[in-house]
Amino acid sequence: MSNFQTWFNEQSEEPKEQFLGEYHRLLLEGKKYPELFKLLSNYYFIEAKINHPSFGVQALIEDYDLLQDETKTPVETFHGTSLHSNSNTTISSLKKIQGALRLSAHIINQDSQQLPAQLTGRLLHFDTPEINNLLQQIPTNQGLLCLTPSLTPPGSPLIRTLSGHSDSVNAIAVTPDGKTVISGSDDKTIKIWDLGTGTEKF
Repeated sequence: MSNFQTWFNEQSEEPKEQFLGEYHRLLLEGKKYPELFKLLSNYYFIEAKINHPSFGVQALIEDYDLLQDETKTPVETFHGTSLHSNSNTTISSLKKIQGALRLSAHIINQDSQQLPAQLTGRLLHFDTPEINNLLQQIPTNQGLLCLTPSLTPPGSPLIRTLSGHSDSVNAIAVTPDGKTVISGSDDKTIKIWDLGTGTEKF
């Protein structure tokens, strides 16, 4: 059992909820970036947040949005603070973890026990310290794990799977801002989706 898992399991429900909901923001506000990066690549934090009834996989995906998009700012800054160049690589790795969670959200929402297989199948494509550390934390007694990268990795054309039609989808349109998807199906329905959260709007 990891130090995080041991500590977390000893807490009562209210401190657990406060930790999962606020600690990452406090680290960001306190400019404790190495600790924030470590937290967001901790398997037990990821698992705890997904399984907590107040949060879930979408709340976890949104935690990674706190990270500055490394393609939009200079390599040496993160929220206005100078960083080492390897921090940009770390942020890129964390965005890959976020992408893997986004690709897996429709499966994890149905069965959170699929988390280990989803992460290994999507992240074994990458060889970075943060991703390797995350994958090494996954308990080997949690069902079948992928030994080779076998699922669509983050960064591929697939962004998210939207589930809700009861028959084949035969038409899709994306709004110009890239935030909304409209789908038409042989089930004689049209659905409007929020692409950021994967939720059905109408």
